[in-house]
Amino acid sequence: MPLAVYMLGFAIFAQGTSEFMLAGLLPDMAAELHVSVPTAGLLIAAYALGMVVGAPALALATLRWSRRSALLLFLAVIVLAHVAGALTPGYGPLLATRLIGAVASAGFFGVAAVAAVDLVPADARGRALAIVIGGITVATVFGVPAGTFLGQYLGWRAAFWTVAALSALAAAGVARTLPGGRPDAAAPGLRAEFRSMASPGLWAAYGTSALSFSSMMATFSYLGALLTGTTGLAEKWVPAVLALFGVGSLAGIAIGGRVADAHPVRTLTAGMTGVAVTSAALALTAGHAAAVVPLVFLLGAFGLATNPAVSVRVYANVGEVRTLAGATVTSAFNVGNTLAPWFGGLVIGAGFGYPAVAWVGAAMAAGALGTVALGVALDRRQAAAPERVLVDA
Repeated sequence: MPLAVYMLGFAIFAQGTSEFMLAGLLPDMAAELHVSVPTAGLLIAAYALGMVVGAPALALATLRWSRRSALLLFLAVIVLAHVAGALTPGYGPLLATRLIGAVASAGFFGVAAVAAVDLVPADARGRALAIVIGGITVATVFGVPAGTFLGQYLGWRAAFWTVAALSALAAAGVARTLPGGRPDAAAPGLRAEFRSMASPGLWAAYGTSALSFSSMMATFSYLGALLTGTTGLAEKWVPAVLALFGVGSLAGIAIGGRVADAHPVRTLTAGMTGVAVTSAALALTAGHAAAVVPLVFLLGAFGLATNPAVSVRVYANVGEVRTLAGATVTSAFNVGNTLAPWFGGLVIGAGFGYPAVAWVGAAMAAGALGTVALGVALDRRQAAAPERVLVDA
């Protein structure tokens, strides 16, 4: 695997740390910035919003740039946004830096995925994307706890400085390892990129992307509250269980990356079935720690095993014109990241309790299985189309 692929994964590790680290820093940030905790929580929502809109927009804006130039620009903006965030005196400017940093991060995600695909043969795309996407998983295991630790002992601004330093280091690595060069003058333009989005199978894959991630995040978003409020674990054990989820995620994405290229549909079917069954089991056994702890590991493993396969399905529905289509995967994932806590919050607000969020996850996993089946049906229809034309002729 080219070293550049690992550098892209490291850069996304830094950005994943930035995306999720605020969950452990909100109380201190709210106190220092003189806002409520829910208002501070909008810093997370702003990041998710920036990720949704930024990936396709910046992928198109930099279409005629070399991949390396675009990625280095995005990393420079990310570094500056985190430096500004660390220095900002108030909530409003910090909110702006989060939004700007998220848009740049979304652009990086989109272009990095396409760059990774271009660096390897077609039968290694799943493995390359598993390494790149795996940066997010490593961030949940190591980056987020470390960022929270820094924030607790050195202040939340130290976490921002750390992400800035990691992003600068990633920029040096990308500049050193990723091939440069100007894009081909005959490269596809905007019209061709939009035409590449016309495949119904591509939109089925986007649906799988959003729902597969949502199915896991619906439970994970409220896992800490479920562990203390329903399972009865002491707060000191919550970080260990969350880390176990991260270990499961690492195992899942490692296995998924190895089998996704050859068996994407089977990988998706097995992963989403596993999430549905695991989520239902969590809902039914939420009051028993002996059952919940191993189920949390399985939730991470089944949930992340599907990520490389989703990307393989996306790229199977596009040809060589794939910048916009590849970047939109990032938007689909973040739509799921937005929907999951919202739906979970609705059932909690309706009085069904924390175990109900696991039923939401199970329902979303069932929906993802439906989009996988739809994609397979569309594949068969497309494969049969030339035969029908020949018969008619």
